[in-house]
Amino acid sequence: MSSNHFETNAIRGQMKRTEQREHSAPLFMTSSFVFPGPEQMELAFQGSADDNIYSRYSNPNTDELIQKVCSMEGAEDGFALASGMSAVFASMAAFLKAGDHVLASRAVFGSTHQILTELLPRWGITHSYVDPLDVGSWAAHLQPSTKMLVLETPSNPGLQLIDLEAAGDFAKAHGLVFNVDNCFATPYLQQPGRYGAGLIVHSATKWMDGQGRVLGGIVVGKADLIEELRFFCRHTGPAMSPFNAWVLSKSLETLSVRMDRHCANALEIAKWLEARPEVERVHYPHLESHPQYALAKKQMKHGGGIVAFDLKGGLESGRQFLSHIQMCSLSSNLGDTRTIVTHPATTTHSKLSEADQTAVGIGPGMIRVSVGLEHVEDIRQDLAQALEA
Repeated sequence: MSSNHFETNAIRGQMKRTEQREHSAPLFMTSSFVFPGPEQMELAFQGSADDNIYSRYSNPNTDELIQKVCSMEGAEDGFALASGMSAVFASMAAFLKAGDHVLASRAVFGSTHQILTELLPRWGITHSYVDPLDVGSWAAHLQPSTKMLVLETPSNPGLQLIDLEAAGDFAKAHGLVFNVDNCFATPYLQQPGRYGAGLIVHSATKWMDGQGRVLGGIVVGKADLIEELRFFCRHTGPAMSPFNAWVLSKSLETLSVRMDRHCANALEIAKWLEARPEVERVHYPHLESHPQYALAKKQMKHGGGIVAFDLKGGLESGRQFLSHIQMCSLSSNLGDTRTIVTHPATTTHSKLSEADQTAVGIGPGMIRVSVGLEHVEDIRQDLAQALEA
């Protein structure tokens, strides 16, 4: 059944039932599949038959997950990978060769920064960082060998936004593969494919799972690009396990419900933090004080589940705050039912130089809060006592 409604497709987008007539999709924990005869096996290896061969290539559980995310993102095809960073890496490595050049937003996740600055140069692939807030300045960084545009919006952790419509127009005008990390927004809040993104990347470990249980990554997008990505992944092996795909597919059934609550709690916490004397500045896309509030309202259904704020007093204040957290979790993860607090400057983005941290809006006193599903008053009370300690 196909519906015009996100929630219905997330729940009813299941694989075909087996002869057991199960209501919930079964788990196919198998490394390989058998064939009724040599002819069918030969056709499968030639690509002429739509058969499962080996779970490194495809599996009914990963197929179901991919189809759900494609439906959510309005994408043509996809591939599920073992982790979010394997998805980020594959979305670049599958399309780049020695001599190629990448344009990337300066505000990207720390491990994405390491791929661009430390790993891809080993194979002769260079990059230039561009200002995420000034699309008009990007053309100055183009080179004859520029092949891909890599963006992340909202950014981690500064919650800077990129105008996806302007970015899509830029990528199309210059013939670039348009690659968007949509992890923070999820397909429920934002669909980059509407703006021309050919590749849309997620760490399914985060909001898609939503309960901190499994690792996973997924790339969806245009069919011709995914075919090239599939070839790369088939022969390099970063496949998602069937069990993780089964868990994630079930998790997606509640994505919209969870994100509505995450976003409602986050907005309330963000507004409350703005009034706190210990706080210098709050970053949240759907706060009217956010410098890109109008853009956030245009391209995001809600403001997301992440709130970042800068404490007065810098690094020492950040450490002091974290040392007094009681209920909330200290973890580098995000997108969990449980509220998580992190100090990006010394954890997730510690590999960036101080200058690079400053350039992407990470101050020494910045705290990132992944706002969970607890009662919002309990979240507020824990943050308050840590601020006042």
